[in-house]
This record gives sequence, C-alpha cells and structure tokens, in this order.
Amino acid sequence: MNQAEVRARADELRSRRVPFVEATVVRAERPTSAKPGDGALVLADGSIEGFVGGECAEASVTVQALNALDAAQPVLLRISPDEPTAADPSGTITVHNPCLSGGTLEIFLEPALPAPLIVVHGEAPIARAVVALAERLGYALGPGPPASLAPDTIAVVVASHGRDEAAVLTEAARRGVPYIGLVASARRGAAVLDALELSEDDRRRIRTPAGLDIGARTPAEVALAILAEIVSCRPRPPAPAPARAPTPAGEPVAGTLVDPVCGMTVHGEARHVDYEGVRYGFCGSGCQQAFLADPSGFLSR
Repeated sequence: MNQAEVRARADELRSRRVPFVEATVVRAERPTSAKPGDGALVLADGSIEGFVGGECAEASVTVQALNALDAAQPVLLRISPDEPTAADPSGTITVHNPCLSGGTLEIFLEPALPAPLIVVHGEAPIARAVVALAERLGYALGPGPPASLAPDTIAVVVASHGRDEAAVLTEAARRGVPYIGLVASARRGAAVLDALELSEDDRRRIRTPAGLDIGARTPAEVALAILAEIVSCRPRPPAPAPARAPTPAGEPVAGTLVDPVCGMTVHGEARHVDYEGVRYGFCGSGCQQAFLADPSGFLSR
C-alpha cells in the first residue's frame, strides 16, 4: 500500500466513522528500512495498513498506537535498539526494541476519532439553532430517529413541539444514548415523561427543560445552553497511561503479551504460539521460530 492509498483509506475510514491511528515516520536512522514520510494506519483490532518499518517495529507501533487510541491523545513514539523504555512529560515514549537491525525510528501517532454524533429531532427555531451551533463546534449531525439512531450517538435533542417526541425519547432512552434533552416547559416536560412507557430510571435520564439554566431567551441562547449541557455530561477520555517497561517476568499489561525471546510487549492478537496451554506472543517471525526451536530454553530463563 503506497502513501496515496493510505490517505485514501484514511478518508474512507473517516467517512464510515471508524476510529484509527495515523502513524507517520518523522525520523529514521540507518539501517532502518523505513524513511521519513512513510505512514500506516492502525485500526482498533490491532491490524496495520501501510508501512512504518519491519515486523518488529510494527509490534511496538501497534501497542503504543492502541494506547494512544484509548487515551485519545497523540504520541511521539521513539523505537530504539539501545535506549531503555521510558516516557517523558512532553508526550514522547521511548520503547526499547532489541530486535531492530540498528538505528532509531521516531513515529508520530495521531488518533483519528469520529466527531461526536448528535441527533436533533424537530424543525422548530430552537432545533435549527442547535444544528447550526453543533456544526460550528465540530459535531457530526446524525440522521433522524427513531429507527436510524447510530450506535455511537452521544446526544438526542427533541425540539418538535410534540411531533413524534414520545417515540424518539423512548427509543433514545432504550438505546442508552448518554444525553437526551426535551425542549419544553417544566410543566409540559413532566407530563410528557409521565406518559412514556419507560422505567423510572430511564425517565430520570431525560433532561427537560433541556439545557443549562443560563437565563437563555432566544433560540440561539437556548441552543448554547443545550450544547453546554451536552459538553458538561459527555464521557471524558481516560488520562494517558505511562509507558511500561517490557520485561519477560511478571504479568503483561491487559490485552498484551510478552515475547519470551526478546522481552518486548506485543499486542495480544499479534503473532503468537500456544504452548502447553499458555499463549505466547512474538514481535516477529525470528523470535517465533527461535522459541519453537527450543521452548523450554526460553521459558526456563
């Protein structure tokens, strides 16, 4: 896959709202096979499309790219055959990779996450104001409910003056949408909730009147209050995890395995061998073949 194909594939994944990490080589010391400008995409299942180095480098890229995706934070990854694994406050993570033929690679890992998806039901002035402001804030606008609610919808705002609002609110609640807002007066909103065939817990999840109480009067101000409330209650990504030194001893990080030959931490779905009921992962074919030739020799160390 050449770089034009990598870029085209990235555009396709974005259009399908598929999260991935864009890995770009920014520095390469000889005799590494990668060169600055080489790039690849790392998907959430650990697969790599493109080229950022040999299979041993890819093993390090996969683990750190998935960490970056989980934390929703970019990372500068330094892969070195000589330096110990470490992390510094600037966001650079150095990974010791004893399998490299020589030289050091620096790869920028940038998570590409779909824009938060909001669905607005209704054609009222407030509904149109919410749509306009959400677009300016970088949110994605999803198709209308109830049947077409996407699974990653983070908010449903109902501003329809009663039209189909019960069906939309019920569907959003049953699908577990994190934020559900009904634009209505406190009195009418309470009456609408009482009539819904939902559990009490689900009714309490529907916010009405929708929006923070900021004294909003105009449709634009109400839209601001609603978007502020959505921002205030949306899930926060976890803090970036510190780098962990790969070591043959001890338990590997959840979702990873430790290569018994070189000690590298590798993705749990990467190259592996099941031996005497235990799964062992490998950074590449060299370590895998060495292990298969003498498993007990490596496991007794």
